[in-house]
Amino acid sequence: MPRSSSRSSSRLTFAVLATGAGVVAMLQSLIAPALPTVQHALHTSQSTATWVMTAYLLSASVFTPILGRVGDLAGKKRTLVAVLVTVLAGCLVAALAPSIGVLIVARVVQGVGGALFPLSFGIIRDEFAPSEVGGSISNLSAVIAAGGGVGIVAAGPIVSALDYRWLFWIPVAVVAGTVLIALRYVPESPKRAEGHVSWLGAALLSAWLVALLLPLSQAGRWGWGSAKVLGLLAAAVLLCALWLTAEARSRTPLIDLRVMRRPSVWTTNATALLFGAGMYAIWSFLPGFVQTPAAAGYGFGASVTESGLLMLPMLVAMFLSGVLSGRLEPYVGAKALLTAGAALGALACGFLTFWHDAQWEIGVVAGLFGLGIGLAFASMAQLIVGSVPPEQTGAATGMNANIRTIGGSIGAALTSVLVTGRLQPSGLPYASGYTHGWALLAVLCLAATGAALLVPVRRTARTAGPVAAGTTRAPARVR
Repeated sequence: MPRSSSRSSSRLTFAVLATGAGVVAMLQSLIAPALPTVQHALHTSQSTATWVMTAYLLSASVFTPILGRVGDLAGKKRTLVAVLVTVLAGCLVAALAPSIGVLIVARVVQGVGGALFPLSFGIIRDEFAPSEVGGSISNLSAVIAAGGGVGIVAAGPIVSALDYRWLFWIPVAVVAGTVLIALRYVPESPKRAEGHVSWLGAALLSAWLVALLLPLSQAGRWGWGSAKVLGLLAAAVLLCALWLTAEARSRTPLIDLRVMRRPSVWTTNATALLFGAGMYAIWSFLPGFVQTPAAAGYGFGASVTESGLLMLPMLVAMFLSGVLSGRLEPYVGAKALLTAGAALGALACGFLTFWHDAQWEIGVVAGLFGLGIGLAFASMAQLIVGSVPPEQTGAATGMNANIRTIGGSIGAALTSVLVTGRLQPSGLPYASGYTHGWALLAVLCLAATGAALLVPVRRTARTAGPVAAGTTRAPARVR
């Protein structure tokens, strides 16, 4: 294939992957600012409405690593198209949902889309020329990071101008077009892992993830000392131990634990856990902070749309730094970028602890944290993809995304304890609850910086020219 034709094909493939992954990332956060509207429209309680978020979280945590592994075994394009069709169905059902129960089921179906992230990274590794892999992974990571920010920023204007159901109708149109283009233009990856899906491993992984994430997301309502929370956390520990035992004994494990124990993999995953705790908690609580009426002694009484606009600097910064990461990685290395990203997160949370009295201060902090998110997302993906065999790419990047989600659930739960643990007579949190929460997030991001410093230094042998026609394109070997 001529060089220009190959490059054009790669660009089209990347556009398909970026569109699908960006929509799924947006679906994660798009509904959060609109939950009060959904609660009112579907005549339900606040506690029931929050299951719209919880259902998606649990579903994505289960399907992301499992379908990443299925893609490694059965073919990444085939699995990618199946996932896109499933997301399309989930969005269609959500847009038409007549009740909160149907909407929650639709969100479970949408959660399958979390598998698009590892599948997309795997397709890039298999199909792109070595000189294109690093930049493409960084760019896709930037799109994924920015997608979550777009959801927060866009939700308010969409709901105000149209209706909350358009939060799903718009993805229906975009995903439908993406499916058609993917069928025609995304190539089927030639590399396949050997073996079969370990359904015992899949069942145990699903069980312990649900047992862990469910109490973390519901502890604020159930109570940290309640039998349900303590029982599920104990079950999570037991089921995780059973899963580790089953995976260690399996000839074809769902997640190869030997790969997970590699220094470059476990240190990156540890960083993902800690940084995810800070990142998702900021996304969850900063909009609420700026929406608090000034009569509470803090906050700006911002509307959903205004609070989204205050998050706009974060969105722009995370996209730009994610794209920039791919250009810097050949010169400074993914480890340095990951460390810098975590450090910027710690710095942003530290600033927020002391400076949050003016809207411009919130904007500056959001932009600073966005720089950190973009660098961290891109470099995590680079480190994982460059440290595992090609046939393990889907499962390994899926687990990294999952670990980041687990960290986010832990960070959000801990921050919620500090913010809502003591309320004013009006029912609003005290300012000290937020400042203590920001300080905790700064500590978590600082710990993530320390974990990033433990990542082994990697050197990548790079190919200077284009890959010869007819050869198998694979990423350069990591030494």
